[in-house]
Amino acid sequence: MDRFMQAAFDEAEAGLAEGGIPIGSVIVHNGSIIGRGHNRRVQKGSAILHGEMDALENAGRQPARVYRESVLYTTLSPCPMCSGAILLYGIPRVVIGENRTFMGEEELLRSRGVAVEVLQDSRCIALMEQFIAEKPELWNEDIGV
Repeated sequence: MDRFMQAAFDEAEAGLAEGGIPIGSVIVHNGSIIGRGHNRRVQKGSAILHGEMDALENAGRQPARVYRESVLYTTLSPCPMCSGAILLYGIPRVVIGENRTFMGEEELLRSRGVAVEVLQDSRCIALMEQFIAEKPELWNEDIGV
């Protein structure tokens, strides 16, 4: 696992430790993490704080150029909301830990020119499989089922 996916995975584990959903994300610009976050829907009572959205929020206000030069790492395939934010800010590359437990809008991202790389990382898969098995109601709420 490279250091940026490791940072996203660490965020996912932090979310789980807080009683939330274990999905983490980091935004990397010029080799440095400028934003990191994890799903905080449970912790904050939020409708929108998925891992990618939290990372964007924590990156703070950036010039459009910065987003267009960044890479977003996420432990799980991005949902429609997070994919929309990726497209809105023009993030050109997304590295995904896994998409076996949930397939997000990868085809939409690719159709709009985003380079999408899926790692199928065994640690990311195991983390989500265990969470889904232990808390299926919470997982279904998070994905709108």
